[in-house]
Amino acid sequence: MGAGLARRLSAAGLTVAAAESLTGGRLAAALTRRPGSSAFFLGSVVAYANEVKIKLLDVPEAVLAEHGAVSEACARAMAEGARRRLGAAFAVATTGIAGPEGGSPLKPVGLVWLAVAGPEGVRTAEHRFPGDRRAVTEAAAREALSLLAQAVEAQIQKE
Repeated sequence: MGAGLARRLSAAGLTVAAAESLTGGRLAAALTRRPGSSAFFLGSVVAYANEVKIKLLDVPEAVLAEHGAVSEACARAMAEGARRRLGAAFAVATTGIAGPEGGSPLKPVGLVWLAVAGPEGVRTAEHRFPGDRRAVTEAAAREALSLLAQAVEAQIQKE
């Protein structure tokens, strides 16, 4: 995570939480890499299993049944659940298929859904990243932080 985002969050008194499936803790690690991150980072839920998404992030079972875990609806629900459960101004969520197995023609390896929930609603983004498991998860974490930075900047500009 860039120093700029950390400074902006701290200066504005904004807090962040994470809900991670695909990235398995990479976002939390990136968000806590810099000293002083306790001023803005509240915590993370690594919800790999659907049961954890349901129980800890309040992802509706109907979302998982209708859209699956790798979907815009799931990413959105994960971000909203983390924001609500952890009491953060913003929550960022990742879900996707890192591979090498698990893909399908409709949801190929490298498909990633990201979401950021904030005071003004939820932003989502779909990506298809090439490469092996590590490349996909690193790219997803990087893009999730970028989406978070955009949402935070928009909120600061509005205030």
